[in-house]
Amino acid sequence: MQEVRHNWKKEEVLEIYNSPLMELLYRAATIHRKQHDPNVIQVSTLLSIKTGGCSEDCGYCPQAARYHTNINKNSLMPVAQVKELANRAKSSGSSRVCMGAAWRNVKDGSEFDRVLEMVRTINKLDMEVCCTLGMVTENQAKRLAEAGLYAYNHNIDTSEDYYDDVISTRAFKDRIDTIENVRKTNVTVCSGGIIGMGESLEDRAGMLETLTRFSPHPESVPINALVAVEGTPMEDQPPVNIFEMVRMVATARIVLPESQVRLSAGRTQMSREGQSMCFFAGANSIFAGDKLLTTPNPDIKEDMKMFEELGLNPQKAFYKHEQRESIEAEKSEYQALGEKPKWTRPGHKIERNEQKKKEAIAFKKEVRALKKETLTLKEEDLVLKKDNAVLKEK
Repeated sequence: MQEVRHNWKKEEVLEIYNSPLMELLYRAATIHRKQHDPNVIQVSTLLSIKTGGCSEDCGYCPQAARYHTNINKNSLMPVAQVKELANRAKSSGSSRVCMGAAWRNVKDGSEFDRVLEMVRTINKLDMEVCCTLGMVTENQAKRLAEAGLYAYNHNIDTSEDYYDDVISTRAFKDRIDTIENVRKTNVTVCSGGIIGMGESLEDRAGMLETLTRFSPHPESVPINALVAVEGTPMEDQPPVNIFEMVRMVATARIVLPESQVRLSAGRTQMSREGQSMCFFAGANSIFAGDKLLTTPNPDIKEDMKMFEELGLNPQKAFYKHEQRESIEAEKSEYQALGEKPKWTRPGHKIERNEQKKKEAIAFKKEVRALKKETLTLKEEDLVLKKDNAVLKEK
């Protein structure tokens, strides 16, 4: 079995990433076959249970309230709607549902109580249930675990060195603290990052180095290729080359041998051949469905067709870890504490993020002015109609 290390150095990871591609693929594929069934792929469906209006300034994210990105915002979904979508995902071949809410952090109250009920509901469908809700306290993580949560996603996004060029509204340490809070429960950890945000190869190696420091390693590691959304500060970033993605997947497989490496955002930009190389290199998980929160994703039918051609099989639920028991709300040991944790708000500014914020403010002013002008014209039109009516009466 491949040795699981927690002392990788960035220079070592970078050397692996830059090794000749055929050697890199062979090494990664060899490790993958020792640790995993190479013909089994875990399929997850990502549901945006609350979209838009986030207070963070993540430079890649169209859900940030401060940018103008034309996304369709929605408040927190009803439990019944989530159950319907989960059943649909299950019938399409997904074994896991990951629910995402555009929150900076979890706040105790009726909305979090509703999320806990969603967790119980999906767990009772015999599906793995994952959440990505922002930062969580230890008590909140324990409440999610009681409800039957299988995994919690909290990506570190990039290296600690590059992090301040991407986000200014929360610190890198807040992400680490959240993951450590989750680790105090029986919930598995899902944590990875994004490439293509303007980071260096050293930053990519640094991100993987950080992930290897966790003990145990994250059970799931999403590797996302940036989807440059118009209106975000990173809208002009060029697409990630497929060989960059293959190298990142292969390197992740080598340094995180037991983790499930997930092909996440950016798959619409990859050919089937490119995705096949990623599977060969050690990717053994995908997000399915036509949308990942707000960005496009291949259709599940196309994915199943690709699986059939490659001889791949969807992984069954609870293949890696046993199903959690769902404790009903009235029997819960852990209750809301009304916590108000002081998550970090760094004071620095990111120029491109600030510029997009200014553009969004200017756009909203223009919209308000146009609405006001339209209302004025309607009022003038109404006056003219009244005058015409009076003239006709005379």
